[in-house]
Amino acid sequence: MNPENPISPTPASSNQLRNLLVAIAAILLTTALFFGFQAQQSSTSLDAVAAAALPIDEALANGKPTTIEFYADWCSSCQSMAADNLSLEKEYRDRMNFVMLNVDNTKWLPEVTKYRVDGIPRFIFLDRANKSIGDTTGAVPRAIMAENIEAAIAQQPLPHNSISSDRTSPVSEPKAADISQPRDHS
Repeated sequence: MNPENPISPTPASSNQLRNLLVAIAAILLTTALFFGFQAQQSSTSLDAVAAAALPIDEALANGKPTTIEFYADWCSSCQSMAADNLSLEKEYRDRMNFVMLNVDNTKWLPEVTKYRVDGIPRFIFLDRANKSIGDTTGAVPRAIMAENIEAAIAQQPLPHNSISSDRTSPVSEPKAADISQPRDHS
C-alpha cells in the first residue's frame, strides 16, 4: 500500500470493479430482453381467434353475413393479423359471423376448393343468404377489413373487393404423380 495515499485503488481492485459493473449491466440487459420477448409472445394468438370464431354450420344457419378466414398456424401474415381480427370479432360479433378454417385440416378441403383458396390468409365475405359477395387475400389492414365488414352488414357492395396483398403465404395441394414416360408419343 502507498503510505502517501492510503485509499488509492490498486489496479487489481479497479479491474474487479469494472468487471462487476459489466456483469450487472449484462444481467440487466438479459432481463430486459427476456421480458421484452415474453411481452411480444403474449400477444393474441391464432388459437385465441379461432376459439372466438363460430363453427361454419352455425354461421351459415343464423341469417347474418359471414366472414370466413382460411389460415394456417405457420402463416406469419395470419399471425400478424390475429390481434386485429380478434378485436373485429369482438366489435361486430352481434351483427356478423366470423369463421376460421385451418387449411392444414383436410376436413375443410371442400371449402378450400369451393372458394379457390390458393393463398392465405384468405377472407371470403358472404351475405345473409350465404352467397359470396367478395374476398381478400393476404395481410389486410384492420381499417380495410372493418370497411368490408360494415358494408356486408349494411348489405352494400364491399369497398375493397377482390384485393390481394403482397404478404400472402401460398397454399399448394399435393400433385398427382406424372406417370407418363418422356418417350411416349401416344
